[in-house]
Amino acid sequence: MKHIQRTTRRDFIATTSLTIGAPFISRLSWAAGSPLQKLQYAAIGVGGRGAFDINSMSGHKKVQMVAAADVDSGRCKKLAAKNAGVKTFSDWREMFQAMDEGIDIVSVSTPDHMHGIMAMSAMNLGKHVYVQKPLAQTVGECRAMREAAHQNKVIAQMGTQGASSFNDRTAVDWVQRKLIGKVTEAWVFCGKNWGDLNPLPDQQDPVPDGLNWDGWLGVGEKRPYIEKYYHPKNWRRRQGFGTGTLGDMGCHIFNAMYRGLALTAPKRVRSKTGVPNQHNWTNNEHVEYDFPATPYTGGDLKVFWVSGSQRAPTELTDLIPKGIKYRFGCLLKGEKGVLLLRHGNTPVLLPAEKFTGVKSKKLENIGHHDEFIGAVLNGDQSRLLSPIDYAAPMTEFILLGNIAMQHSPNWLEWDAKQAVITNHKDANRHIHRTYRSGWGIMRA
Repeated sequence: MKHIQRTTRRDFIATTSLTIGAPFISRLSWAAGSPLQKLQYAAIGVGGRGAFDINSMSGHKKVQMVAAADVDSGRCKKLAAKNAGVKTFSDWREMFQAMDEGIDIVSVSTPDHMHGIMAMSAMNLGKHVYVQKPLAQTVGECRAMREAAHQNKVIAQMGTQGASSFNDRTAVDWVQRKLIGKVTEAWVFCGKNWGDLNPLPDQQDPVPDGLNWDGWLGVGEKRPYIEKYYHPKNWRRRQGFGTGTLGDMGCHIFNAMYRGLALTAPKRVRSKTGVPNQHNWTNNEHVEYDFPATPYTGGDLKVFWVSGSQRAPTELTDLIPKGIKYRFGCLLKGEKGVLLLRHGNTPVLLPAEKFTGVKSKKLENIGHHDEFIGAVLNGDQSRLLSPIDYAAPMTEFILLGNIAMQHSPNWLEWDAKQAVITNHKDANRHIHRTYRSGWGIMRA
């Protein structure tokens, strides 16, 4: 296999002309095949969210799981014991080299820093890919992944399963029916804190038996193992591996608002919180975006993201009746009222007495994983709710908030067409990343 070492500006060419719902021809002609024919499925990452993705994908009647890769050999052994015939690997690259022609679809359920290289490698080898959120760790990777999907004529879906839920789809319907009128302001909030105010510990611990630590680091900077500091969960707090609270939860919580309001790229972004040190993301984030107007907004729209102890203004939260839980969600301030979008729960129109009698549109049941599989089988991704042409721009604007945190409290002016921050030259170094020597994107 050939490798490349970096996503560069050349990877951005032609992406601005791609649109959601553009004509698509699948590499596979499954619709004309035998009804007994199955998609051959391989998973990268088998623990945590990976186990959920595996159960959802392999449970489909037109899917057969054939392989899995995970840096934890213990997880691989457990998976193999429960799934006869599934080959396991500690290195996903060896899996592709050994089973290239025997794999049709791939799920990527790993720490954020590996999404880009794994997904692009799979797409370059002709595989359709289901990638967990966030789509990538950098804006440059988002653009390159989108281009890779189009160049290789494959389908890619981001794992924001809430996008297919009744909750998010109802919220989108209510926004676009303009029940609260045009939206004039939005507050997106999350009670989590995936940051760390402490410096990097000066220690080195033995690597646990069965853990491929170099493989876990992957494209990231080589460094010693520190027990429970990175693996298995706390990598979300670490720059170079995770994307903090905004990157981790933003793709879920922003979805209904971003889709419902038909937002595009922001004009500018700033943060009122700074990254505490070069190793970790911050806590209690506060990020502001300025978006251009859409048919659903009352002019240009200011969107606020707050996490941890940060809160939306009391003029909005005081409208929420006691007993309604809203740890994660979004408050849309409209000309005629307020809409509370709750992650994983039903939306709420406020004040409640003003909207009695409002009925939800009858919606069909949609399975996020099932629709991805159906799109591959039929060569039609029109029913997907997080396809690459939607997921890449949404993830991109969220990651711009992380760049803003690196340069708080400056406004960063964003030229989406050129993918350049026009007023802060130094900030542009965060758009791309350099992969560690020896780690390149695989190509056929």
